[in-house]
Amino acid sequence: MEQENVRRIRIGEKEIVLVGTAHISKESAEQVERVIEEERPDTVCVELCQARYDAIRQPENWHKMDIVKLIKEKKASLLLAQWVVASYQRKIAEKFQIRPGEEMLRAVRKAEEIGAELVLADRDIRVTLLRTWRMMGLWGKVKLLTEIMAATLFSEEITEEDIEKLKKQDVLDLAIASLREKLPTVKTTLIDERDQWLAHKIRESRGNKIVAVVGAGHLSGVVDNMGLNLDPESINHIPPPGPWSRAATWAFPALIVGLILGGFLYSGNQAGLNMILWWSAITASFSALGALLMLAHPATILTAALAAPITTLHPLLAAGWVAGITEATMRKPQVKDFMALREDIISLRGFFRNKITRILIMVALVNITTSVGTFVAIPVMMRYF
Repeated sequence: MEQENVRRIRIGEKEIVLVGTAHISKESAEQVERVIEEERPDTVCVELCQARYDAIRQPENWHKMDIVKLIKEKKASLLLAQWVVASYQRKIAEKFQIRPGEEMLRAVRKAEEIGAELVLADRDIRVTLLRTWRMMGLWGKVKLLTEIMAATLFSEEITEEDIEKLKKQDVLDLAIASLREKLPTVKTTLIDERDQWLAHKIRESRGNKIVAVVGAGHLSGVVDNMGLNLDPESINHIPPPGPWSRAATWAFPALIVGLILGGFLYSGNQAGLNMILWWSAITASFSALGALLMLAHPATILTAALAAPITTLHPLLAAGWVAGITEATMRKPQVKDFMALREDIISLRGFFRNKITRILIMVALVNITTSVGTFVAIPVMMRYF
């Protein structure tokens, strides 16, 4: 690792040593241990939040996950996104024989060894991902998902050149690098805001000497923000949907109900009944198709079909959630699925083979196919006016 990846900053009586690392570099992991051993700091800060810290310290705890609870709390898509990104990281790590997050893990262990205080300096990954998602428009979301999926599940052979890029960029940032100019909000939430958060947490840590371990892509940003005052809560909340988004959420079901009522009033009872039947048949068929494509349990396919005509008219419900809960109940993931999860997320085949990721993918797919069904049903219903 080049010495340029180590920066020293003085703020009052505090001496801060920043170490920029590649998240999958063996050389980075060794350098982290060496710097902490030589500096003997009072505090060691690491670019981890509590969720990521728990994941690398206790990876076996995945078997305690309650997948039904996750779906009910509407966290299925968020968890799937985290695993897709983890898949990309693990591919590189497997190739170069190093555990993902090894440099952070070694920093944690070295801090414990010398008796230094440990500070988890990164913002909660769920806040970061949800802020990114909420601040993007529909087209931006489509491009982001497409790029991440392509970079993680269909990436080509990883080379030493890719590793060098990771010394300058965060893993998620690298996966969407081609979209950064078109999607400035992605860079804002994934890079800039985290630079600010990391700088604040490191600066506010106790002790006269602090060693902070961050990804090399954050090094310059943390240095630039180190002397600035920040209100941490201003970038640590999940923005609510905008007024137009909330209005559209309720306006669409109202439109469908209005069409049906209009059919009864202006075209007669038979026309109104036909509209209800077509709406139910089309949305149910498309919803069931999503479950069928994932070879879901027959009860899941039936449940998805029955739920769709209702959930499509209620903005707080989704056919995918109902289908996911049913599938998790009928084909409950076993301990072996949780134990295999770390390896299965490396490949596209593994994503579809593992019961846990299959359920999460099915939740998303059923929601998508059901949405398509609603747009197919509208022109069919309009024929009865």
